[in-house]
Amino acid sequence: MAPQQGGRYRGSIKDYPNFDPNQDADALYKAMKGLGSDKEAILELITSRSNRQRQEIVHTYKTIYGKDLIDDLKYELTGKFERLIVGLMRPLAYFDAKEIKDSIAGAGTDEKCLIEILASRTNEQIHALVAAYKDAYDRDLETDVVRDTTGHFKKMLVVLLQGEREEDDVVSEDLVEQDAKDLFEAGEQKWGTDEAQFIYILGNRSRQHLQLVFDEYKNLAGKDIEESIKSELSGDFQKLMLAVVKCMRSTKEYFAKRLYKSMKGMGTADNTLIRIMVSRSELDMMDIREAFRTKYEKSLYSMIKNDTSGEYKKALLKLCGGDDDAAGEFFPEAAQVAYQRWELSAVAARAELKGTVRPAASFHADNDAKALRKAMKGFGTDEDGIIDIITQRSNAQRQEILKAFKTHFGRDLMADLKSELSGTLGKLILGLMMTPAQFDAKQLKKAMEGAGTDEKALIEILATRNNQEIQAINEAFQEAFHKTLEDSLSSDTSGHFKRILVSLAVGNRDEGDEDHAKALEDAKVIADILEISDTGRSGDSMSLETRFMTILCTRSYPHLRRVFQEFVKQTNHDVEHTIKKEMSGDVKDAMVAIVKSVRNKPAFFAERLYKSMKGAGTDEKTLGRIMISRSETDLLNIRQAFKEAYEKSLHHCIESETSGDYRKALLALCGGDD
Repeated sequence: MAPQQGGRYRGSIKDYPNFDPNQDADALYKAMKGLGSDKEAILELITSRSNRQRQEIVHTYKTIYGKDLIDDLKYELTGKFERLIVGLMRPLAYFDAKEIKDSIAGAGTDEKCLIEILASRTNEQIHALVAAYKDAYDRDLETDVVRDTTGHFKKMLVVLLQGEREEDDVVSEDLVEQDAKDLFEAGEQKWGTDEAQFIYILGNRSRQHLQLVFDEYKNLAGKDIEESIKSELSGDFQKLMLAVVKCMRSTKEYFAKRLYKSMKGMGTADNTLIRIMVSRSELDMMDIREAFRTKYEKSLYSMIKNDTSGEYKKALLKLCGGDDDAAGEFFPEAAQVAYQRWELSAVAARAELKGTVRPAASFHADNDAKALRKAMKGFGTDEDGIIDIITQRSNAQRQEILKAFKTHFGRDLMADLKSELSGTLGKLILGLMMTPAQFDAKQLKKAMEGAGTDEKALIEILATRNNQEIQAINEAFQEAFHKTLEDSLSSDTSGHFKRILVSLAVGNRDEGDEDHAKALEDAKVIADILEISDTGRSGDSMSLETRFMTILCTRSYPHLRRVFQEFVKQTNHDVEHTIKKEMSGDVKDAMVAIVKSVRNKPAFFAERLYKSMKGAGTDEKTLGRIMISRSETDLLNIRQAFKEAYEKSLHHCIESETSGDYRKALLALCGGDD
């Protein structure tokens, strides 16, 4: 079993109590004796013993039966299950040695395996790996790596193989500043890149030192070092350096992301999944589980359960050690992270909101009106001219252009644009010409028209607008459609979902600061509701949505942040996780949207934009609606949240997922590539 760190053991596999290697060796022998093998017994025993205990079983098995246990397991088992079980039977250093040997054997090299192992291991683990490789294969690991790799990638691997990273906890502020400056000058300020500086600093400095260097680098460069690495380096060398940075920042988050990617999408990267589950099970699996649950809002256990099958699945779940989505399994550490996220939410809420579309300098409504008339007059339409004007003017300026156009030409600019433009571009340009309240009112009306209701559009608009915006929407809706918004919502929706939407549409949310005493009471109400739901007392649970609704729809954002923090303290759960677990359908979606909006509104819209362009096809309605409605409010903040969450720019996604004049207009609204 791995040594405890800071007094806490963070592995998921522990020494088995009352361990008897003779008894276990006998049980394994019987499980493999005769026709077929008892795979259930094998996986149950091996995944319940620590690696140290497994080594004793291997030794005892050979002593009693004169046979090699690993050879017998290889013979009896097959496929992914065999690789997993045999991997567990090797000491960690020998397991790593085998993984690296396999990655550089034969044609081609598994660079991802090399990167993962060498970027994440400690000095002690590297030294043990080198020795195990020599012992197992009678070969020098460095020589084999050098022979199989090239360039700066090879040089950095060789540096990491030395296992000489500094381990001193004492950090020199002067050296931190110098290293940050050297990295900045080696990359961003240099024609070409001085890779040697990156290799020396990232390959040798201590974790504590590098974490401070990364902070100082951001102060100097105005961007994270990961962004500079992506722009300055390339290929496997870039991937290796990014892995080193991620491991220096947080090893648990690095492995959580590797595990998520191994199971995301079509198919499973089983080699990666096995390697991480085996190698981290007695080191930091509990921390990885916590990071996974916090980042991806689902448990590692549930993702393994849904993505694998058979004995292979059972063995992986045993190594995982528990389901963090199950009642009572939410980690105290994860709860602490959830609490801190609400603290960060309060800080983020004070950040200045910035749009990407600003009033044009030297604006002249008459000139713009004439230019637009010229772009639509005669044979054909100058779409580029229309896009350039309308996307580069503020909404207030567009309203002036509408008046000037009618004054000069006696024509309705909206009607002319509608006749000249079509498709997604036409809808986007016409949306930009409306006032924000008119546009939202039109979007709400469209969401309720025809067969079926676009509940997501209703939720997105009503859950994110402030009181002033809601009042303006109500007035615009009444003027345009001669019916109140409340009546339309009431006739088109039902139940608790209707009550939530109507409550939001009233626009009567408190606008004051938090009330700490009231926040404690509100958190207690939600906590009581959780207890009612878990115990299944149906009489009380009938009021669950109603009680949630009152709190979520009427309290101010600062107050709700405090409520959700207090909820974490009282229950050890995050409110968003609780809602997802306890509720369903449109009510769940509406409440989650409110919570996400309270937590970080730009991040909520970033997620909506990402989903609108993810997968097959593009949801142009959502994409256009958000780009129009947020362009003068907080689209710059949304861009930043998008880049942080998805490691790609909003500009890049729009460029990849749309085309033609529609793309040009969207990119103009986006305002730049991050």
